[in-house]
Amino acid sequence: MNDLSLRQDIIDELEYEPSINAASVGVAVDHGIVTLSGHVQSFMEKHTVELIVRGLLGVRAIAQELEVRLPEHQSWSDDEIAGRVLAVLAWAAPVSNQGDIEVTVRRGFVTLKGMVDWYFQRTAAEAAVRQLAGVTGISNQLEMRRSVNRFAMKRDIEEALRRNAEIDAGDIRVETSGSQVTLRGSVRTLRERALAERAAWSARGVTVVEDRLLVDDQSSGLSA
Repeated sequence: MNDLSLRQDIIDELEYEPSINAASVGVAVDHGIVTLSGHVQSFMEKHTVELIVRGLLGVRAIAQELEVRLPEHQSWSDDEIAGRVLAVLAWAAPVSNQGDIEVTVRRGFVTLKGMVDWYFQRTAAEAAVRQLAGVTGISNQLEMRRSVNRFAMKRDIEEALRRNAEIDAGDIRVETSGSQVTLRGSVRTLRERALAERAAWSARGVTVVEDRLLVDDQSSGLSA
């Protein structure tokens, strides 16, 4: 797919999504690398735009330059946002001990630090905060507690990749070193890459995932 066709596909998909204002989003494409510019009215809208683009065939990488401009009626102090973040973590995120999470807010930008037991708890905490009005960005620095059986970890990840119908597991190689997982090979889309990475993070004991997968929509075999 050439860059002009890919750019038009992205614009069409953004215009088709009713939850975003596509007119405020600029799209540029250079050899499959997409640059998103302009502005949106919430961090959730920014996240939705990126999800849509990641799911399109031909997108190799994304440069995210969208700015979050909150409407005037959605202006809250950092203290108010911090209180709402703590409340949503307590009620909506399946974190075993909210006391292990430290929350800081600066000009609407939320930073999460601390320890959780599972990667899904890390992503759930971020997803809960992402939906809050007033949030302009998130830095998720939550870490997983170590509990390592690297042989079981490798087996579980490979089986999870094979079970997923959207992933060509034969083109992905899983390597483990302690609690770190490295993914190598090729995938057809950024979405497939994200699914493979999520499968790796879902294994017990994983604290680091190094994603070295190449996006190659023309590939049917393993890329170096």
